[in-house]
Amino acid sequence: MPTPAELTDWDLRHFWHSFTQMSEYESMIIERAEGCWLVDVHGRRYLDGVSSLWCNLLGHRHPRIEAAVAEQLGRLPHATTLGMGNVPAVELSRRLAKLAPGDLNRVFYASDGACAVEAALKIAFQYWLQCPQPRAGKTKYLAYDSAYHGDTLGSTAVGGIERFHALYRPLLFDVLRLPPPDVRTGDAAFHLAKLEAMLQEHHAEIAALVIEPLLQGAAGMVMQPPGYLRGVRELTKKYDVLLIADEIVTGFCRTGRMFACEHEGVTPDMLCLGKSITSGTLPLAATIATDEVYEAFLGDYTTGCTFHHGHTYAGNPMAAAAACATLDVIGDERVLEETVPRLTERLARALAPLQDHPRVGDVRQLGTVVGVELCADRATGELYPPKGRHGYHVCKQTTGQGVWLRPLGDVIVVMPPLSISDAELDLLVRVLRESIDAVCK
Repeated sequence: MPTPAELTDWDLRHFWHSFTQMSEYESMIIERAEGCWLVDVHGRRYLDGVSSLWCNLLGHRHPRIEAAVAEQLGRLPHATTLGMGNVPAVELSRRLAKLAPGDLNRVFYASDGACAVEAALKIAFQYWLQCPQPRAGKTKYLAYDSAYHGDTLGSTAVGGIERFHALYRPLLFDVLRLPPPDVRTGDAAFHLAKLEAMLQEHHAEIAALVIEPLLQGAAGMVMQPPGYLRGVRELTKKYDVLLIADEIVTGFCRTGRMFACEHEGVTPDMLCLGKSITSGTLPLAATIATDEVYEAFLGDYTTGCTFHHGHTYAGNPMAAAAACATLDVIGDERVLEETVPRLTERLARALAPLQDHPRVGDVRQLGTVVGVELCADRATGELYPPKGRHGYHVCKQTTGQGVWLRPLGDVIVVMPPLSISDAELDLLVRVLRESIDAVCK
């Protein structure tokens, strides 16, 4: 077994971490986890305040999920889904179809959220070539500034966060864009008017609109006005544009519904899922399409209308078993009916004092998803200059006190596992406030 010193050396010499400036990286190597806690190779414990980047839904090492994975390991660790199925993936497909809104009945698997979005983009493009009334001119996508949909080339193209995406623009296809539908800049009618103007002018060339329902996650948990998503669905139907809902972050109970689209009674043409689908146990994602979209891909082999796309580990049986077990726990432990409402209310009460903090401009919450935005002056709304990296330094401070958080610029995300106890939540919020006090003087 390597020593902690050896592991640290290898980490710094060989491991290129994602979204990390390696010149300033300080080695942090996690050895094990339990409940809401991560434990590093030195034995230091960290409260996982962001569910290991928004995916560990039910706490680390949930016994029922681990048991399901172990049992599946003894049966079938892996089999391709090209031309064959496996028992857990077939079962999961049926269960997702029953849970998803409307006639979202056709489940296409990937290994991560970006690839689920990538598949949806390609499906939308091919759909308009093969549907009953083909429209070959529909080759563009409509997306939002400040959106984040992943880091493959297609998902990057529809993303709109400059610090992540600007460098790669020469590699990407052109996308029509709208300003973020931020509740702070206008109501639903205001933002829908902008959308309709865009659709009136460009609907003949737009294959699909891509949206993060109700909130833009990586933008800093930016909330959309009530009624906006419902209006988006009505306008996309009116102008014959497919709607792709990216629920990689909001899916599986986080917002108070199984899927965020349900809050406004919306059925998109495609629903993209990932992260919490296995409660962070194994990589899995899914793109669920309506029957109408799926049927455009049916025909004689010689027509070439097959969806020629796939991933080696998509629909992996162990990952699918973990997802089925996650759904079992959500149902049997009444997570949606009891746990999420209780935690939503508990989070709101715990974070309420930060609403008046002189260095906190806003505390945004939807269900168990929270963004705490730092500011230089609450009275005037003045934000900190980005070069100050106050969010980064606040999270570095919390880590030093045993609470692991990640910032989005100067927005601190709080999204703990749903299994967090009241005492753990109090610790998280206390350390966060103390860290803001220490950094934002």
